[in-house]
Amino acid sequence: MEALKSVIQALPQNLGAAVFVTIHLSPRAKSHLPEILGRVSQLPVMPARDGRPVTSGTIYVAVPDRHLLVAENHVHLTRGPKEGLHRPSINVTFRSAAAAYGNKVVGVLLSGMLDDGASGLWDIAKRDGVAIVQDPNEAQFPSMPMSALQDVAVNYVSKVDDIAPLLTRLANGSEVPEMPDRIHVVRNNGEEHLTGFTCPECRGPLYEHRSTPPEFRCRVGHLFPLKTLLEEETSTQERKLYEAIVSLEEGADLAEYAAARDDQGDPKRLTHEARQLREHAAGIRKLIEERVSPSVD
Repeated sequence: MEALKSVIQALPQNLGAAVFVTIHLSPRAKSHLPEILGRVSQLPVMPARDGRPVTSGTIYVAVPDRHLLVAENHVHLTRGPKEGLHRPSINVTFRSAAAAYGNKVVGVLLSGMLDDGASGLWDIAKRDGVAIVQDPNEAQFPSMPMSALQDVAVNYVSKVDDIAPLLTRLANGSEVPEMPDRIHVVRNNGEEHLTGFTCPECRGPLYEHRSTPPEFRCRVGHLFPLKTLLEEETSTQERKLYEAIVSLEEGADLAEYAAARDDQGDPKRLTHEARQLREHAAGIRKLIEERVSPSVD
């Protein structure tokens, strides 16, 4: 948020471009982002609305639980499948802008977790747009900029204070984009292949449809960059382990309840079963405590 506010605050009133802002938002919470940015911006700031015309010198902010798609001369909002567990998704906004405006697009990726945004920035670079990432050395969360640098032919790695002046020069044509050092990586001709992995959201099969950066999509349309998929799969495993603990301890409680009321059966057998179930639950708790999850950065 602080990096974004710094960039927005420094954009001039005569900026010759429209600005689109996407931050991962809670789907159930009201977003105050337009008001927050409006207090520091010299440009008008408004929440994105479906079909709203695109006007130069205006800032459009993504709203909760809707992807912000940039189309030619207007915007679309959609509740399409989440990408990287998020809606709105940074990748969706980047990708749609690149498809609509090609080399006129400038994509800026700021501080953030995991590898969100790298795939969409790749699309911008592929269509000869300009890719800018915040310098990871100053980012509060450097993972997103670093992931983009690994996978995308980035034009500029900039300090936050330098981004707004750079955008201004690019918009008015006084800045000729620097040629990135890295060569664009060619995808595998758009081919998809079944990975054998399952979607953490719906448990459907996942297909890998890009070589660099790798992305995985299920039949429903949920899409995950590799680091996000690994992170969510780890969370899913932990959630399932806790579900197993609940089931085992509930079974132990039920066996003890039955043992206390089993006058004619075999209460000792039920008591033994309860003790065994609690031992299994304790073993899973120990497994969770001792588990080490390596960093995905």
